[in-house]
Amino acid sequence: MMNIQELLQLAVDRKASDLHLMANKPPILRIDGVLMPLSTYPPFTVDQVFDLVQQLLTSQQKEILLVNREIDFSFEFSNQGRFRVNAYYQKGSVAASLRLIPLLVFDIDQLGLPKICHTFATLKQGFILIAGPTGHGKSTTLAAILNEINQTRAEHIVTIEDPIEFILPPGRSIISQREIHGDTHSWEIALRSCLREDPNVVLVGEMRDYETISAALTVAETGHLVFATLHTNSCAQTIDRIVDVFPEQSKSQVRMQLSLTLEAVVSQRLVPALNGGRILGYEIMTATSAIRTVIREGKTHMVDNIIQTSSELGMRTLESRLAELVKNGKISLETARSYALRPEDLARAVREK
Repeated sequence: MMNIQELLQLAVDRKASDLHLMANKPPILRIDGVLMPLSTYPPFTVDQVFDLVQQLLTSQQKEILLVNREIDFSFEFSNQGRFRVNAYYQKGSVAASLRLIPLLVFDIDQLGLPKICHTFATLKQGFILIAGPTGHGKSTTLAAILNEINQTRAEHIVTIEDPIEFILPPGRSIISQREIHGDTHSWEIALRSCLREDPNVVLVGEMRDYETISAALTVAETGHLVFATLHTNSCAQTIDRIVDVFPEQSKSQVRMQLSLTLEAVVSQRLVPALNGGRILGYEIMTATSAIRTVIREGKTHMVDNIIQTSSELGMRTLESRLAELVKNGKISLETARSYALRPEDLARAVREK
Protein backbone atom coordinates (compact mmCIF):
# COMPACT_ATOMS: atom_id res chain seq x y z
CA MET A 1 0.00 0.00 0.00
CA MET A 2 1.35 3.46 -0.93
CA ASN A 3 2.20 5.70 2.03
CA ILE A 4 0.47 9.10 2.17
CA GLN A 5 3.38 10.44 4.25
CA GLU A 6 5.65 10.26 1.20
CA LEU A 7 3.32 12.49 -0.82
CA LEU A 8 2.85 14.97 2.02
CA GLN A 9 6.62 15.26 2.39
CA LEU A 10 6.93 15.85 -1.34
CA ALA A 11 4.41 18.72 -1.13
CA VAL A 12 6.41 20.29 1.71
CA ASP A 13 9.76 19.84 -0.06
CA ARG A 14 8.48 21.32 -3.34
CA LYS A 15 6.84 24.25 -1.49
CA ALA A 16 3.50 23.37 -3.05
CA SER A 17 0.32 25.11 -1.95
CA ASP A 18 -1.89 22.10 -2.75
CA LEU A 19 -1.79 18.36 -3.35
CA HIS A 20 -4.54 16.68 -5.40
CA LEU A 21 -5.34 12.96 -5.27
CA MET A 22 -7.69 11.56 -7.89
CA ALA A 23 -8.33 8.23 -9.60
CA ASN A 24 -6.70 7.73 -13.02
CA LYS A 25 -4.29 10.62 -12.39
CA PRO A 26 -0.83 10.76 -10.81
CA PRO A 27 -0.49 12.96 -7.72
CA ILE A 28 -0.71 16.62 -8.73
CA LEU A 29 0.93 19.55 -6.92
CA ARG A 30 0.03 23.22 -7.28
CA ILE A 31 3.23 25.26 -7.20
CA ASP A 32 3.13 29.07 -7.57
CA GLY A 33 -0.46 28.76 -8.74
CA VAL A 34 0.28 26.19 -11.49
CA LEU A 35 -0.86 22.53 -11.40
CA MET A 36 2.04 20.12 -11.94
CA PRO A 37 1.41 16.36 -12.33
CA LEU A 38 4.15 14.17 -10.83
CA SER A 39 4.98 12.06 -13.85
CA THR A 40 7.35 9.85 -11.83
CA TYR A 41 4.22 8.27 -10.31
CA PRO A 42 1.83 6.09 -12.34
CA PRO A 43 -1.84 7.13 -12.36
CA PHE A 44 -3.64 6.04 -9.18
CA THR A 45 -6.34 3.42 -9.25
CA VAL A 46 -9.66 4.01 -7.49
CA ASP A 47 -8.57 1.70 -4.66
CA GLN A 48 -5.18 3.39 -4.25
CA VAL A 49 -6.76 6.83 -3.79
CA PHE A 50 -9.24 5.39 -1.31
CA ASP A 51 -6.36 3.80 0.66
CA LEU A 52 -4.35 7.04 0.67
CA VAL A 53 -7.29 9.11 1.92
CA GLN A 54 -8.21 6.50 4.54
CA GLN A 55 -4.73 6.84 6.07
CA LEU A 56 -5.66 10.42 7.03
CA LEU A 57 -9.09 9.69 8.54
CA THR A 58 -10.27 8.67 11.98
CA SER A 59 -13.01 6.04 12.13
CA GLN A 60 -15.56 8.80 12.80
CA GLN A 61 -14.32 10.81 9.82
CA LYS A 62 -14.51 7.74 7.58
CA GLU A 63 -18.16 7.34 8.52
CA ILE A 64 -18.89 11.02 7.80
CA LEU A 65 -17.22 10.74 4.39
CA LEU A 66 -19.22 7.63 3.49
CA VAL A 67 -22.52 9.17 4.61
CA ASN A 68 -22.07 12.81 3.50
CA ARG A 69 -19.85 12.02 0.48
CA GLU A 70 -17.45 14.81 1.55
CA ILE A 71 -15.61 16.03 4.63
CA ASP A 72 -13.36 18.95 5.67
CA PHE A 73 -10.66 18.47 8.29
CA SER A 74 -7.08 19.49 9.10
CA PHE A 75 -4.04 17.93 10.71
CA GLU A 76 -0.42 18.72 11.57
CA PHE A 77 2.28 16.98 9.56
CA SER A 78 5.45 16.08 11.51
CA ASN A 79 6.19 19.64 12.69
CA GLN A 80 6.59 20.81 9.09
CA GLY A 81 3.17 22.26 8.38
CA ARG A 82 -0.55 21.70 8.59
CA PHE A 83 -2.81 20.38 5.87
CA ARG A 84 -6.40 21.48 5.33
CA VAL A 85 -8.19 18.65 3.56
CA ASN A 86 -11.38 18.31 1.58
CA ALA A 87 -12.06 14.64 0.80
CA TYR A 88 -14.95 14.08 -1.59
CA TYR A 89 -16.50 11.72 -4.11
CA GLN A 90 -16.33 12.32 -7.86
CA LYS A 91 -17.64 9.90 -10.48
CA GLY A 92 -18.29 7.44 -7.68
CA SER A 93 -14.72 7.36 -6.34
CA VAL A 94 -12.91 9.17 -3.54
CA ALA A 95 -10.69 12.17 -4.30
CA ALA A 96 -8.99 14.73 -2.06
CA SER A 97 -7.55 18.25 -2.17
CA LEU A 98 -4.96 19.03 0.50
CA ARG A 99 -3.92 22.64 1.16
CA LEU A 100 -0.52 23.10 2.85
CA ILE A 101 -0.58 25.67 5.67
CA PRO A 102 2.75 26.80 7.14
CA LEU A 103 3.23 26.37 10.88
CA LEU A 104 4.84 29.80 11.05
CA VAL A 105 2.48 32.76 11.08
CA PHE A 106 4.15 35.49 9.01
CA ASP A 107 3.81 39.12 10.05
CA ILE A 108 2.12 41.89 8.09
CA ASP A 109 5.33 43.35 6.63
CA GLN A 110 6.80 39.97 5.68
CA LEU A 111 3.71 39.27 3.56
CA GLY A 112 3.91 42.62 1.76
CA LEU A 113 0.50 43.63 3.06
CA PRO A 114 -0.43 47.33 2.97
CA LYS A 115 0.69 49.31 6.02
CA ILE A 116 -2.92 50.07 6.91
CA CYS A 117 -3.25 46.45 8.11
CA HIS A 118 -1.26 47.50 11.19
CA THR A 119 -4.10 49.95 11.93
CA PHE A 120 -6.66 47.13 11.74
CA ALA A 121 -4.79 45.39 14.56
CA THR A 122 -5.32 48.40 16.84
CA LEU A 123 -9.10 48.68 16.45
CA LYS A 124 -11.38 47.84 19.37
CA GLN A 125 -14.54 47.21 17.36
CA GLY A 126 -15.88 47.04 13.83
CA PHE A 127 -16.10 44.71 10.84
CA ILE A 128 -13.09 43.98 8.61
CA LEU A 129 -13.48 41.80 5.52
CA ILE A 130 -10.75 40.08 3.53
CA ALA A 131 -12.02 39.13 0.07
CA GLY A 132 -10.64 37.27 -2.92
CA PRO A 133 -10.76 33.95 -4.78
CA THR A 134 -9.90 30.62 -3.17
CA GLY A 135 -6.17 30.07 -2.78
CA HIS A 136 -5.15 33.73 -2.82
CA GLY A 137 -3.94 34.10 0.76
CA LYS A 138 -6.97 35.38 2.65
CA SER A 139 -6.35 33.08 5.64
CA THR A 140 -2.65 34.02 5.68
CA THR A 141 -3.55 37.72 5.78
CA LEU A 142 -6.02 37.22 8.62
CA ALA A 143 -3.53 35.13 10.60
CA ALA A 144 -0.93 37.93 10.32
CA ILE A 145 -3.35 40.61 11.57
CA LEU A 146 -4.73 38.41 14.37
CA ASN A 147 -1.24 37.49 15.50
CA GLU A 148 -0.27 41.17 15.70
CA ILE A 149 -3.24 41.65 18.03
CA ASN A 150 -2.17 38.52 19.91
CA GLN A 151 1.40 39.77 20.40
CA THR A 152 0.54 43.38 21.31
CA ARG A 153 -2.76 43.27 23.23
CA ALA A 154 -4.24 41.24 26.07
CA GLU A 155 -7.56 40.19 24.49
CA HIS A 156 -9.73 37.11 24.09
CA ILE A 157 -9.56 36.06 20.44
CA VAL A 158 -12.21 33.56 19.32
CA THR A 159 -11.88 31.97 15.88
CA ILE A 160 -14.57 29.87 14.20
CA GLU A 161 -13.13 27.89 11.30
CA ASP A 162 -13.94 24.95 9.03
CA PRO A 163 -11.40 23.54 9.56
CA ILE A 164 -8.80 25.28 11.78
CA GLU A 165 -5.94 26.49 9.60
CA PHE A 166 -3.16 28.56 11.20
CA ILE A 167 -2.47 27.85 14.88
CA LEU A 168 -1.78 31.16 16.58
CA PRO A 169 1.35 31.03 18.78
CA PRO A 170 1.42 32.07 22.48
CA GLY A 171 1.22 35.82 22.99
CA ARG A 172 -0.41 38.37 25.28
CA SER A 173 -3.93 37.29 24.32
CA ILE A 174 -5.87 34.15 25.13
CA ILE A 175 -7.06 32.29 22.04
CA SER A 176 -10.03 29.98 21.54
CA GLN A 177 -9.89 28.30 18.12
CA ARG A 178 -13.10 26.42 17.37
CA GLU A 179 -13.55 23.97 14.50
CA ILE A 180 -16.92 23.26 12.90
CA HIS A 181 -18.07 19.68 13.68
CA GLY A 182 -15.12 19.05 16.02
CA ASP A 183 -15.78 21.84 18.56
CA THR A 184 -19.21 23.11 17.53
CA HIS A 185 -22.10 21.89 15.38
CA SER A 186 -22.52 24.92 13.10
CA TRP A 187 -21.34 28.42 12.25
CA GLU A 188 -24.61 29.93 13.47
CA ILE A 189 -24.50 28.18 16.84
CA ALA A 190 -20.82 29.05 17.34
CA LEU A 191 -21.38 32.71 16.50
CA ARG A 192 -24.38 32.97 18.80
CA SER A 193 -22.46 31.20 21.55
CA CYS A 194 -19.33 33.33 21.20
CA LEU A 195 -21.13 36.35 22.65
CA ARG A 196 -21.24 34.45 25.96
CA GLU A 197 -17.50 33.68 25.81
CA ASP A 198 -16.32 37.21 26.70
CA PRO A 199 -14.61 37.81 23.32
CA ASN A 200 -12.82 40.96 22.21
CA VAL A 201 -11.93 39.76 18.72
CA VAL A 202 -13.87 37.23 16.61
CA LEU A 203 -12.72 35.58 13.38
CA VAL A 204 -15.35 34.04 11.12
CA GLY A 205 -13.35 31.78 8.80
CA GLU A 206 -15.81 32.17 5.95
CA MET A 207 -19.14 33.96 5.56
CA ARG A 208 -21.05 31.46 3.43
CA ASP A 209 -24.75 32.22 3.71
CA TYR A 210 -27.51 34.31 5.22
CA GLU A 211 -27.20 32.77 8.71
CA THR A 212 -23.43 33.27 8.94
CA ILE A 213 -23.45 36.82 7.59
CA SER A 214 -26.38 37.83 9.80
CA ALA A 215 -24.72 36.42 12.92
CA ALA A 216 -21.34 38.00 12.10
CA LEU A 217 -23.00 41.41 11.60
CA THR A 218 -24.72 41.06 14.97
CA VAL A 219 -21.41 40.28 16.72
CA ALA A 220 -19.80 43.35 15.11
CA GLU A 221 -22.81 45.49 16.01
CA THR A 222 -22.48 44.56 19.69
CA GLY A 223 -19.09 46.26 20.01
CA HIS A 224 -16.63 43.53 19.03
CA LEU A 225 -13.86 43.51 16.44
CA VAL A 226 -14.88 40.97 13.79
CA PHE A 227 -12.79 39.64 10.90
CA ALA A 228 -14.24 37.51 8.11
CA THR A 229 -13.56 36.32 4.57
CA LEU A 230 -15.69 36.32 1.43
CA HIS A 231 -15.12 34.85 -2.03
CA THR A 232 -15.66 38.06 -4.01
CA ASN A 233 -13.60 39.91 -6.62
CA SER A 234 -13.68 43.52 -5.43
CA CYS A 235 -14.57 45.75 -2.50
CA ALA A 236 -17.82 46.91 -4.11
CA GLN A 237 -18.82 43.34 -4.94
CA THR A 238 -18.15 42.36 -1.31
CA ILE A 239 -20.72 44.88 -0.07
CA ASP A 240 -23.24 43.75 -2.67
CA ARG A 241 -22.75 40.08 -1.76
CA ILE A 242 -23.51 40.76 1.91
CA VAL A 243 -26.64 42.78 1.17
CA ASP A 244 -27.89 40.41 -1.54
CA VAL A 245 -28.13 37.35 0.73
CA PHE A 246 -30.86 39.05 2.79
CA PRO A 247 -34.55 39.11 1.82
CA GLU A 248 -35.74 42.27 0.12
CA GLN A 249 -37.59 43.60 3.16
CA SER A 250 -34.42 43.40 5.30
CA LYS A 251 -31.96 45.00 2.89
CA SER A 252 -32.33 48.60 4.05
CA GLN A 253 -31.74 47.54 7.66
CA VAL A 254 -28.67 45.51 6.62
CA ARG A 255 -27.25 48.44 4.69
CA MET A 256 -27.65 50.56 7.81
CA GLN A 257 -25.95 47.90 9.99
CA LEU A 258 -23.10 47.52 7.52
CA SER A 259 -22.62 51.28 7.15
CA LEU A 260 -22.25 51.58 10.93
CA THR A 261 -20.00 48.58 11.59
CA LEU A 262 -17.78 48.18 8.50
CA GLU A 263 -14.24 49.49 8.94
CA ALA A 264 -12.46 48.16 5.86
CA VAL A 265 -12.44 45.70 2.98
CA VAL A 266 -9.24 44.29 1.50
CA SER A 267 -9.67 42.41 -1.78
CA GLN A 268 -6.52 40.51 -2.71
CA ARG A 269 -4.86 38.37 -5.39
CA LEU A 270 -1.62 36.42 -5.50
CA VAL A 271 -0.08 37.39 -8.83
CA PRO A 272 2.72 35.46 -10.64
CA ALA A 273 6.01 37.35 -10.22
CA LEU A 274 8.66 37.73 -12.92
CA ASN A 275 11.34 36.16 -10.72
CA GLY A 276 9.18 33.18 -9.74
CA GLY A 277 6.72 32.77 -6.91
CA ARG A 278 3.73 35.03 -6.42
CA ILE A 279 3.35 38.58 -5.14
CA LEU A 280 0.38 40.26 -3.47
CA GLY A 281 -1.98 42.47 -5.41
CA TYR A 282 -4.74 44.18 -3.46
CA GLU A 283 -7.57 46.70 -3.40
CA ILE A 284 -8.34 48.60 -0.19
CA MET A 285 -11.51 50.35 0.87
CA THR A 286 -11.79 52.08 4.23
CA ALA A 287 -15.12 53.15 5.71
CA THR A 288 -14.97 56.93 5.33
CA SER A 289 -18.12 59.00 5.70
CA ALA A 290 -18.54 58.91 1.89
CA ILE A 291 -18.32 55.10 1.83
CA ARG A 292 -20.75 54.77 4.75
CA THR A 293 -23.21 57.02 2.93
CA VAL A 294 -23.16 55.05 -0.34
CA ILE A 295 -23.55 51.76 1.57
CA ARG A 296 -26.51 53.13 3.52
CA GLU A 297 -28.15 54.54 0.38
CA GLY A 298 -27.49 51.41 -1.71
CA LYS A 299 -25.28 53.25 -4.23
CA THR A 300 -22.41 50.78 -4.32
CA HIS A 301 -21.79 51.59 -8.01
CA MET A 302 -20.05 54.72 -6.63
CA VAL A 303 -17.59 52.75 -4.45
CA ASP A 304 -14.95 52.29 -7.19
CA ASN A 305 -14.87 56.02 -7.91
CA ILE A 306 -14.50 56.88 -4.22
CA ILE A 307 -11.61 54.42 -3.87
CA GLN A 308 -9.89 55.95 -6.93
CA THR A 309 -10.10 59.47 -5.51
CA SER A 310 -9.27 58.68 -1.85
CA SER A 311 -5.68 57.45 -1.92
CA GLU A 312 -4.72 59.98 0.76
CA LEU A 313 -7.16 58.18 3.08
CA GLY A 314 -5.47 54.79 2.65
CA MET A 315 -7.64 53.51 -0.20
CA ARG A 316 -6.23 51.90 -3.31
CA THR A 317 -7.57 50.26 -6.45
CA LEU A 318 -6.28 46.89 -7.59
CA GLU A 319 -5.16 48.53 -10.85
CA SER A 320 -2.95 51.09 -9.11
CA ARG A 321 -1.26 48.30 -7.14
CA LEU A 322 -0.77 46.21 -10.30
CA ALA A 323 0.63 49.25 -12.14
CA GLU A 324 3.09 49.82 -9.28
CA LEU A 325 4.25 46.19 -9.52
CA VAL A 326 4.71 46.54 -13.30
CA LYS A 327 6.74 49.78 -12.95
CA ASN A 328 8.93 48.18 -10.28
CA GLY A 329 9.68 45.21 -12.52
CA LYS A 330 7.90 42.73 -10.22
CA ILE A 331 5.27 41.48 -12.67
CA SER A 332 4.76 41.66 -16.42
CA LEU A 333 2.25 44.00 -18.04
CA GLU A 334 0.53 40.96 -19.57
CA THR A 335 0.08 39.43 -16.11
CA ALA A 336 -1.24 42.72 -14.75
CA ARG A 337 -3.80 42.90 -17.58
CA SER A 338 -5.00 39.37 -16.87
CA TYR A 339 -5.70 40.21 -13.21
CA ALA A 340 -7.09 43.75 -13.64
CA LEU A 341 -10.81 44.28 -13.13
CA ARG A 342 -10.72 47.58 -15.06
CA PRO A 343 -8.10 47.24 -17.85
CA GLU A 344 -8.48 50.86 -19.00
CA ASP A 345 -7.62 52.09 -15.48
CA LEU A 346 -4.57 49.85 -15.47
CA ALA A 347 -3.39 51.21 -18.82
CA ARG A 348 -3.79 54.78 -17.56
CA ALA A 349 -1.96 54.03 -14.29
CA VAL A 350 0.95 52.35 -16.11
CA ARG A 351 1.36 55.39 -18.41
CA GLU A 352 1.50 57.81 -15.47
CA LYS A 353 4.94 58.78 -14.20
